[in-house]
Amino acid sequence: MSHYEERLERDLVRIRDDVAKMATRVMEGLHNAIHALLTGDHKLAARTILADHPINRAMREIDRLCHAFIALHLPSAGHLRLLSAVIRANIALERIGDYAVTVARVSEQLATPPQGQVAVELERFGGEAQRMLKQAVSAFNELNADVAQATMVMERDMEYDLDAIYAELMSNREPDKVKNLLAVFILFTHLKRVADQAKNLCEETVFAVTGQTKAPKVYNILFVDEHNCCLSPMAEAIARNSFPESGHYSSGGSRPSATLNPAMVRFMGEHGVDLAGVKPRGLNLTHYELAEKHVIVSLQGPVRNFIAELPFHTTGLDWEVGPVTDDEMQSFSTEEMETLYRQIAAQVSDLMELLRGRDAR
Repeated sequence: MSHYEERLERDLVRIRDDVAKMATRVMEGLHNAIHALLTGDHKLAARTILADHPINRAMREIDRLCHAFIALHLPSAGHLRLLSAVIRANIALERIGDYAVTVARVSEQLATPPQGQVAVELERFGGEAQRMLKQAVSAFNELNADVAQATMVMERDMEYDLDAIYAELMSNREPDKVKNLLAVFILFTHLKRVADQAKNLCEETVFAVTGQTKAPKVYNILFVDEHNCCLSPMAEAIARNSFPESGHYSSGGSRPSATLNPAMVRFMGEHGVDLAGVKPRGLNLTHYELAEKHVIVSLQGPVRNFIAELPFHTTGLDWEVGPVTDDEMQSFSTEEMETLYRQIAAQVSDLMELLRGRDAR
């Protein structure tokens, strides 16, 4: 090994060692913040808040070392990819440190630690966040892409859990508990953000090892109306036909008809979309099935006419495509159906370009 190669390797080892040390501090801070919260230990909360300052300094030092490494060694291929991943991982770790500080600050504001089921859920959710972070840090330190990919799955499960927890908290209508509920919302949100950043660490691990970048997000979109016989199945078909790689699409009605609108079926067939075997579907979805939807679009009035309570991470949209009723559409001419088709297609296009950009397909 040449002198240059030895120096390059030595500088790289230092950077990775510093990242590992910073990650250890961040994990310790998160653990202490959660422990302080659950036990009401305000002294530990204060120490955790102050301990974030060395983490911030370590973050800035790692950033300096990375840029100095690039300027000095002009790395290429694998080394450049690794440095890029380290820089982004460094930011993710610093943010997790900030989330730990927020948890500690909230615990300082509470007169007593969380009680009952809320405490149980916080302990469980906090434990899951710490476990995911530990696995993500281990995968990054060892540059183990397989462990990183396996760990990323945990984030989605935590998102489902969070939706259920939020729904339960929102059902509590006691005014005197509003302050504590707001604090609990902050706590669960920041613990979920820890999982999000742990997932980012895993993605950087995979990138550093394989060069594989994060795949574009595929969105789950549900179109709803009353009978699921014309508007919503048309929107579903348009989206699936125009943007097959950008989303998973479905539709349903609050009172589904026995069959689809024959005029709409004929019209879509003339546009190359065969709906002959499709039957209207209802909206009897479980909470977790609804939580999987990124966007729910109503084509007949407000979304909440069909979905009383949207999951926390689901966005509802109301589209204007009429006004038309299912009975009116039974007798639509080809020109009228074409106008309706274009209205829906334009809004589908706008939505998918907003979600995925101009290259949506």
